[in-house]
Amino acid sequence: MSEQDTFWISVGEKFFGLILLIIGAILLYFTATSIELGGFIIFFGVLGVIILVLGVALLLFKPPE
Repeated sequence: MSEQDTFWISVGEKFFGLILLIIGAILLYFTATSIELGGFIIFFGVLGVIILVLGVALLLFKPPE
């Protein structure tokens, strides 16, 4: 893989991680502020945390060279 390809893969990974981070944070916010979810609060809370952790992991980890 050339250096140019590695650069674009890294940029794409960081962009996708940022998008996941934003979606996870919004999901957690709306889950925490919604009373009418009932029993689904735990489900959407865990789902939001998983998406948030995936976003942070994509931002922190480096792709293989």
